[in-house]
Amino acid sequence: MKELVKVLRAADAAARWHASQRRKGAAQEPYLNHLIEVAFLVSEATNGARPDLVIAALLHDAIEDCEVPYELIAREFGKKVAELVQEVTDDKSLPKEVRKAEQIKTARHKSKGAKIIKLADKTSNQRTLAFSPPADWSVQRRLKYIDFCKAVVAELRGASPWLEQQFDIASEEAARSIAVRPEKSKFSN
Repeated sequence: MKELVKVLRAADAAARWHASQRRKGAAQEPYLNHLIEVAFLVSEATNGARPDLVIAALLHDAIEDCEVPYELIAREFGKKVAELVQEVTDDKSLPKEVRKAEQIKTARHKSKGAKIIKLADKTSNQRTLAFSPPADWSVQRRLKYIDFCKAVVAELRGASPWLEQQFDIASEEAARSIAVRPEKSKFSN
């Protein structure tokens, strides 16, 4: 029961810290939806046996996007959770292309827990790209992002076969959502 309380405290903190953020997609859904989806994927992948990972999944963007101090996360949710959040945090002081290259380069060296969170994060991002891509992203940019996520996940494979399968399905859906569908001819049956 104590773990459930900690998970809900983390959900509450994530909701407060990310309250003003929206996803980049055309639907502009609250950013909290992404955090909950990542946490849900992590809980499914671990059969609910790793509440620390679920908490870290809820908080995975807190340092990077909200500048929440590592020390605050450690104090409120424990050092293990804070270390996981830190491990999946990009260094925003680096240029975007360098950050992306670093994600690919460092992915295979992450702990199993961080790999699971990253897999869930990339899966959620691919799902969003399929149903609500950013309105200002060209087809080329969307395709490039799918390829980037695949490159990161290639380095994470082995951490969770179920989650890897979810990612593969989401990537296929994202790519299919971009593909031009030929119009059905009025003369065809």
